[in-house]
Formats: sequence, C-alpha cells, structure tokens
Amino acid sequence: MKSIIVCHDQNRVIGLDNKMPWHLPNDLKRLKALTTGNTIVMGRKTFDSLGKPLPNRRNVVLTSNKSFKHEGVNVIHSLEEIDQLEGHVFIFGGQGLYEQMMNQVDDMYVTVIEDKFQGDAFFPPYTFNDWTVLSSEVGKLDDKNTIPHTFMHLERKQ
Repeated sequence: MKSIIVCHDQNRVIGLDNKMPWHLPNDLKRLKALTTGNTIVMGRKTFDSLGKPLPNRRNVVLTSNKSFKHEGVNVIHSLEEIDQLEGHVFIFGGQGLYEQMMNQVDDMYVTVIEDKFQGDAFFPPYTFNDWTVLSSEVGKLDDKNTIPHTFMHLERKQ
C-alpha cells in the first residue's frame, strides 16, 4: 500500500527554505504514530532538511545522485523502485515527489494548517471530487500547538 503523508497550509504551502514554516508537535506525533514500523520515501532535499533518518522506520531517499549514501538510509534512483518496496509505504515529500506520486497512492494522511504562511514549496492541487474523507478531526490546541489544524484521512475514489 502506498500513502501520502503531508502537512500543508490553506494555500498548500509545505515548506520555505527547505524547512517547515510552522512548529506543530501534534502533527509530528501523528506522523510518528502512522509511520513507525513502516517505510517513508523522500527526496534528497527533504532528507537534508531532517539531517538524519527518522528512527524505527525504514528511510528511503530517492535521488539522481548515484554517489549519495547515508548511514541508516536506503537509496533509490527511480520512481519504479518505490513499487518494489514492501509493506506500507508513505510518500514523505517534498514537492517534486508529491507531484510525481499523487496519482499513484491509495490514500492520503493530510494535516491542514488553518492559516496561510509564506512558502516556496507546495503540495499539488487536489479536489474532494477525487477523494473520500474517511476521517476528519480538529487538532487540539494548547501551549505548544497554537495553530488551528485538522487531521484528515482521504481515500482515492474508485
């Protein structure tokens, strides 16, 4: 199974200067809960923004750089290799990988930030005509989670 996991704002911003333009611990907890024990696939720039593999999951980096290596990371060089990965595979970003994989995933785990931020990386446009909302939950606000947000699980309509 292939899923997208993403956090974007109301304008579909996902990043600015290779960083997330917000800090939302609730989203990071959800990401950890969903992806632990599974596989995440990301582009090299997304991996660079993390700086290290995320623990307790298989980290796969898609890059055209044949000499790229990093401890704790599996490296692939084509989209076709994603289809060879076993288990639940989460497409983890960035913009280019989301654009290339949008039509190949079964479902999406989306956190929508209910605000607008400056950005230079965007999630591709999508419409609810193509997706069924399996769940939608308003995120809890507190001292550390000050930005209104909604967690959604969308499934591609057949």
